[in-house]
Amino acid sequence: MTPTRVLVLNSGSSSVKYQLIDMADRSRLAVGLAERIGEETSALHHEPLAGGGGKRERHGRLADHDAALEAIAEELAADGMGLDSPELAVIGHRVVHGGLKLTVPTLVDDAMLKEIERLIPVAPLHNPANVTGIRTAQRLRPDLPQVAVFDTAFHSAMPEHAARYAIDVETADAHRVRRYGFHGTSHAYVSRKAAELLGKDPSEVNLIVLHLGNGASASAVRGGRCEDTSMGLTPLEGLVMGTRSGDIDPAVVFHLGRVAGMSMDEVDELLNKRSGLLGLCGDNDMRQIRRRMAEGDAAARLAFDIYIHRLKKYIGAYYAVLGTVDAVVFTAGVGENSAPVREAAVAGLEELGLAVDGELNAAGGKEARLISPSYARVKVAVVPTDEELEIAEQSYALVASR
Repeated sequence: MTPTRVLVLNSGSSSVKYQLIDMADRSRLAVGLAERIGEETSALHHEPLAGGGGKRERHGRLADHDAALEAIAEELAADGMGLDSPELAVIGHRVVHGGLKLTVPTLVDDAMLKEIERLIPVAPLHNPANVTGIRTAQRLRPDLPQVAVFDTAFHSAMPEHAARYAIDVETADAHRVRRYGFHGTSHAYVSRKAAELLGKDPSEVNLIVLHLGNGASASAVRGGRCEDTSMGLTPLEGLVMGTRSGDIDPAVVFHLGRVAGMSMDEVDELLNKRSGLLGLCGDNDMRQIRRRMAEGDAAARLAFDIYIHRLKKYIGAYYAVLGTVDAVVFTAGVGENSAPVREAAVAGLEELGLAVDGELNAAGGKEARLISPSYARVKVAVVPTDEELEIAEQSYALVASR
């Protein structure tokens, strides 16, 4: 029997998200989340999706990622789907930053792990946790192939004129300063599914993909390859996000240091954790912001307007970059679920061939769908993202090809 199951792990600094997927039919067998790792209030939420049984929870301290993954393995084993199962083909890991060297799904080895560690200075919140998750999984199943899939990989195709910042080249190269982009696994999956929705091959379409969650990014995709993306050296650049500022004048950093006496760490925290929608109005949940707007809250209205203004700027910029656009595609939590955001982002862009149909836009659904009227020259689509399935697909394909 050929093993067809993939365990997908997404290790954060204090959490591990996981899904067990059977690639024979792309079905989910189990999903779960270990959170608040290292705290007394740690919790593991586990849900078997095959063979019956409901959601289960564990509460109590998970000291580290080793303990969390051992607990996950125990829960899977209780459902007959443990890490020792002969049906498990590979463990696929989400790794945030692969730099310029790690641009394709890669079998884990010592050299690859050293490169991920070398990139920690440009991904200090993510890469250490990703490495920890990989090493723990190796310890639990040293005989099983492990594959790393990189958030930056899809954007590695960007041309140099889009990836380079206009700073001294020697300084930039010495310190790896360039636009890398993030959410690449989502952009890759969504751009491919959007092409399917349009009935075309990915090589035949130009797309503007808007991944709108608490973190948010835009990409210009030409013929299945990234032409430009809004996030840069870090996930801070670009769109207004839940707690991140997105684009600002770089001199703001110097100004806050000189005038406000803020340290580099304080400015870092401000721009990453106390800015964006949260900084503007005290809420980073778009649902709450919309509720407050309906009640006449001026701060919520301004935050929404700033958010939409930035979105429109990127739609227009990427339209210019691509020259012709087949579709604008919304995805992720806000992009998939907030009809008002989609309507506002496209409003006033009729001269660019963009429009949404009010009834189609308001209708919910979990499937990829068009929300533009039939006459629109440029389609507007909602395509649910599935980063875990994309990681499983890439990991399984690599192992199957060996």
